[in-house]
Amino acid sequence: SDSAPAVRHHGSAPKGPLNHLTHAVALVILFGVLYATTRSVPNDHGPAGTIASIGFLLLAGTLASELVEPLRLPHLSGYILAGIIAGPHVLRLVDHHAVEEISRVNTLALALIALAGGAELRIDIVKKSLKSLLLHNLVQTVLVFVVMTGVFYSARSLVPFAADLSTTAAFGVAILWGVIAVTRSPSAVLGILSQTRATGPVALNTLAFVMTSDIIVIVVTAIALSTVRPLIEPGTTMSMHEIELLGREILGSISIGTTLGLALAAYMRLIGRQLILVFVALGFGATEVLRYLRFDALLVFVVAGFVVTNLSKQGEKLVHAVEDAASVVFVLFFATAGAHLDLPLLRMMWPVALLFGASRALVTWVASRIGNRLADDPPVLRKYAWCGLVSQAGLTLGISLTIERAFPALGAGFRALVVGCVALNEVFGPILFKYALDRSGETAVEASRGSLPNIGHHG
Repeated sequence: SDSAPAVRHHGSAPKGPLNHLTHAVALVILFGVLYATTRSVPNDHGPAGTIASIGFLLLAGTLASELVEPLRLPHLSGYILAGIIAGPHVLRLVDHHAVEEISRVNTLALALIALAGGAELRIDIVKKSLKSLLLHNLVQTVLVFVVMTGVFYSARSLVPFAADLSTTAAFGVAILWGVIAVTRSPSAVLGILSQTRATGPVALNTLAFVMTSDIIVIVVTAIALSTVRPLIEPGTTMSMHEIELLGREILGSISIGTTLGLALAAYMRLIGRQLILVFVALGFGATEVLRYLRFDALLVFVVAGFVVTNLSKQGEKLVHAVEDAASVVFVLFFATAGAHLDLPLLRMMWPVALLFGASRALVTWVASRIGNRLADDPPVLRKYAWCGLVSQAGLTLGISLTIERAFPALGAGFRALVVGCVALNEVFGPILFKYALDRSGETAVEASRGSLPNIGHHG
């Protein structure tokens, strides 16, 4: 039941070996030219150097995505691979400064990801699978949290920063690790769905799960930060401050998202032009304002997309506009994610990261099977529903930053371990999800919705 290559979904001819050879030669020449240039010209930390890096990553990422296609790997694996090779730790074609500058596009990418994800959550589809969705969220959250807390606590002697902690402090840190394990990756799921245009139970259930799990992660994080403080910092008492902030954050984010969704729908109906500029303003301007006011930007944009699709007739127009804006932004988003991967750190942490990553994947599979049985899901979901839940990316790193700010005593060690685990999940998770969609036959269907960003295909 493997699908035809995703490119056929867009009406172009199948690509032969000569086509792929041309892409390979072009990629080698591109890397060669930039390698020679960076070695002969001093590092340019100005705007010109950043613009050159953006152009290079866009071209290299797109070419690499075409090369991994015959291997049935997702395009975003090509983007990540191009970023890793070009990044500061391998060929050093794109330096740390350029990566940091380009990373600013991530706020726009996350806004587009959330808008597209919210727009996909049509209320009739969500209603049909509501029981299954709630059961899976409950089982996955509880089981992954409990088991990964136990795994971290049991293996703490292998973790450099946790080996010397007292028993109670180690248990507190283990609870925080359980929170990290519960996070998923909306960006990776949407990146795969945008390429394959997959439609069917696995695609829709995974999308609904990762979008709703964001709210659960926010809740679990706030509760954990409140309860573990006395364990990690003896003498302090449990504070309800985080719980109070949580209520304000969730209710406020839903209210702002609803207002934004109605405003977007009205704008598209009455004016409907220059939507890319609107997205840029929302992605950069609104995100910063929301952060300053301590609201969850991802939740705001998910709700806005949901409102546009379900409370107006502008849903199709919104997703086509997101498609136009996202094609470039997504390549940069995943290529810079690849360039960001700290390979020396991963080389040092890989045994522990592999242990935690494999444990999390295993417990995700077990939780999925239990959820499938409780919800009486169809066979295709029993077999493949867990595959889209392994990926982790920006959301996980964001939660780890929140934890690091709340507990500075943990130092960089906690974040370093998170980065190591995210690196593995970011590379292997999308491949697993693409494999599941191919095997379930969902990528072989020409999607009638045609609504997710069309990444890397322009003809």
